[in-house]
Amino acid sequence: MASYPSSDKNIKFDGPSEQIEKIDTVSEEHQNQLAELSGIEATAASKAAWLIAITVSLGGLLFGYDTGYISSVLVTIGTSLGHVLSSSEQELVTSLTSGGALVGAVGAGLTADRFGRRMPIWSACVVFVIGTILQTAAYSVAQFAVGRFVVGLGVGSAAMVVPLYISELAPAKYRGRMIAFNNMSVTFGQLLASAIGAGFAQVGNPETSEAWRATVGIGAIPAMLLAGLLFLCPESPRQLVAHGKVDEASVVLTRIYPTSTEAQRRAKIRSIEISIQEATQTMVDDSLWKSMCRIFTTPATFRAVLTACAIMAISQLGGFNTLMYYSATLFKIVGFSNATAVAITVSATNFVFSWVNLILVDRFGRRRILLVTVFGMGSCLVVAAVAFSYIPVNLATLEVESDKIGWPGIVLIITIICYVAFFSSGVATVAWIGTELIPMEVRAVGTMLNTVTCWSTNIIIASTFLSMMKGLTPSGAFGFYCGICFTGWVFIVFCYPEAKGMPLENIREVFAHGFGVKYARQWQKENKQFAKVNTQQSFAH
Repeated sequence: MASYPSSDKNIKFDGPSEQIEKIDTVSEEHQNQLAELSGIEATAASKAAWLIAITVSLGGLLFGYDTGYISSVLVTIGTSLGHVLSSSEQELVTSLTSGGALVGAVGAGLTADRFGRRMPIWSACVVFVIGTILQTAAYSVAQFAVGRFVVGLGVGSAAMVVPLYISELAPAKYRGRMIAFNNMSVTFGQLLASAIGAGFAQVGNPETSEAWRATVGIGAIPAMLLAGLLFLCPESPRQLVAHGKVDEASVVLTRIYPTSTEAQRRAKIRSIEISIQEATQTMVDDSLWKSMCRIFTTPATFRAVLTACAIMAISQLGGFNTLMYYSATLFKIVGFSNATAVAITVSATNFVFSWVNLILVDRFGRRRILLVTVFGMGSCLVVAAVAFSYIPVNLATLEVESDKIGWPGIVLIITIICYVAFFSSGVATVAWIGTELIPMEVRAVGTMLNTVTCWSTNIIIASTFLSMMKGLTPSGAFGFYCGICFTGWVFIVFCYPEAKGMPLENIREVFAHGFGVKYARQWQKENKQFAKVNTQQSFAH
């Protein structure tokens, strides 16, 4: 196998203990050289790059469909599993998927560097189909619960690897938008599941209908489609270089940048080798324990991973998934007769406003979007908590003690729609873009931790919402989520730096200065024109 030599003979790594330090202290001259070697970014990217991103984003659709259909299933499943599900059983079957996703994310993190990005995604599809079959054929709570857990294994694996794969394969000009597109696929999956669930909810007698099985079973279709299409998608060129498959990496680069020259592709490969090869090779050879230790013993790396994970935690603990998992149940509590149909408004709002983030994320930056939207989420939850205080709810049964919805119910649904709009246009996507903050040598493990944060906090929300509604009252539950949002907003103010337009090498320097909010702001001022150009042509290493 041919190998392209490094163009800088002075750059060397003396050993595993020194290589990270040398990368962290990369010289300005080295950065300039990387800029020159990344000239391929100025060439036109092919449609294939977008087609590949769209294809693997079906993994996001799996994530969204799973979180979307359970809402309608919980209110239409009736006695199909032998008896009417209690609130604790509803929490169990809902949260088990998050538990499976947690395990799946860890498994994907262990294999993503050793076996590439495609294999874990393909395995996730197979597992998802198996879990869907188990649920569709379930006639007991135990079998349905096992199916939910197995589906979670696939969802967690795909949710961890797909954004990582896209970020490494995408042309720098479209990196943020392509990752945002994956999140948009999640919201489309939620909308699709809500619509299908609402449709099948009208089939047959609501008490005895088995139509919910069709809602669940349809989820296997995108998984099988993705599994087949993956054979047409290439491996990440960065993974190919890391594993010494330079010729294959050149072929992939040709596919992504069809107008590039051989010299540009060679230069791109050299730039990848210079910036990540040694670090990636260590990452491939290292055990999970060593990679984890590197994160917790390198202050700058720890702050980068902590920041990414904190934003992910805010996105989950802020309460959004209570609406995805329990929206139909929630609107039934409030008093809407066709709760599954009303719940579609939540999924539709989520999908529409994910487009807003897709348009704005590379233009206005991550920090500014987070500051506005997280504050908006907290404000909406305040209004929701107040509205609930005027709705008479029996805390033992969680049923509304009135035949009229009244103004509090109307205010609540409007407020929830506004909350979802803020969430979807902000933290929902930025939480996944946070992988750009994580240094390359621990990016797979760091992304795994980010995904583990997602699903562990998701478990907390899914397994406690109905209990919190009973124990703290609905106003207390939404007030709790409000507190999380405002705490997260304070964290963003003091600890989340703006990385818009920054080469990833410069992002490393940000966290070498604490959380680097002031450093990043100063960098943006001093490199205003560069950042503007680099938003379109940054170095996607």
